[in-house]
Amino acid sequence: MSGRTKTARPGLVECMAYVRDGDELVVSSIDRLARSLTDLRGIVDELIGKGVTVTFLHENLAFAKDTTDPRADLMLGILGSFAEFERAIIRERQAEGIALAKKAGKYKGRKPALSPQQVAEIKQRTLAGESKAALAREFGVTRPTVYRALKTPKAAWDKSK
Repeated sequence: MSGRTKTARPGLVECMAYVRDGDELVVSSIDRLARSLTDLRGIVDELIGKGVTVTFLHENLAFAKDTTDPRADLMLGILGSFAEFERAIIRERQAEGIALAKKAGKYKGRKPALSPQQVAEIKQRTLAGESKAALAREFGVTRPTVYRALKTPKAAWDKSK
């Protein structure tokens, strides 16, 4: 499991819906379940509430419905806080690195999903009455990408040729 928020993690949502009383969820490390202390505590509490035992292999910690271990709770809080702090430091360093690369002219962002010619074609075909969803499927992009392309002024996509 990755450590993003629960809502953006369909695999975690599916797992949480699947587990039943008496099951055990084994996670390699605390930072794999969540990178926010709030999310971590919420996920573990929800699982325990369902009667699921949560075991963290790397930290050698286990949490179950009818057992309370103050030391394990303390370790969950401390290690969860460290995971959250580590994630914040990584984001900060990444932002600094991108800013330096941009300043040096080495970072131009990601490649546009649609070429200027494709944008022009999509605009023409939309004016002719074609469905935006069908165009998105044909060009292999999402509908929001098509809508953004339609909002883009002609001068903006002419520059990128």
